[in-house]
Amino acid sequence: MSASSAYIRVSSRAQDHSTQRSAIERAALGRGDTITTWYAEKKSAKSMDRAELRRLRTESREGRIRKLYVFRLDRLTRSGIRDTFELVEELRSHGVEIVSVADGFDLNGPAAEIVLAVMSWASKMERLAIGERISAARERIEAEGRSWGRPKRLTEAQVDRVRALSAQGRSQREIAVALKIPKSTVGRALALPQKPLNAVHSPAT
Repeated sequence: MSASSAYIRVSSRAQDHSTQRSAIERAALGRGDTITTWYAEKKSAKSMDRAELRRLRTESREGRIRKLYVFRLDRLTRSGIRDTFELVEELRSHGVEIVSVADGFDLNGPAAEIVLAVMSWASKMERLAIGERISAARERIEAEGRSWGRPKRLTEAQVDRVRALSAQGRSQREIAVALKIPKSTVGRALALPQKPLNAVHSPAT
């Protein structure tokens, strides 16, 4: 089997690379290749300044990559036609053959440049549309008087309960089990500053 490389990327830390990795491994096996080097990161492709992408480009310049597998071309970049063309041409100039598993076209075919341009434009438009939908949702929620972002995991009464259990000598793990909440949430609750007593009960004058 021929040794190859693969670049996989997801946009957030909550996601994982398993789908892309599995699809690439199957495609590589079908072509008689085996993936010996993986470049994996969790970062948006709207920026070209990514640690693993920098490593990939450096090692391609050093002649250490002959064939690069990606799940889709937008895993490499979603910042527009120019960035996509420049990156693809840079890798090709260093002798790297790029194989896209899910895009369904040959990057080395006669119509590759046209398809690349169309897909790069579509990818950028999709990213911009997602950003617009998020902004619209945020404006709507804030206009309704609600806060944007993750809701608080614990009410003030629950935070008081966490502190009371902690004062009794219970560990964070025991508190988490008792209240059926993540241990990390217990830690955050205990780290919250406590309100001074005079902020709640002011002496009568």
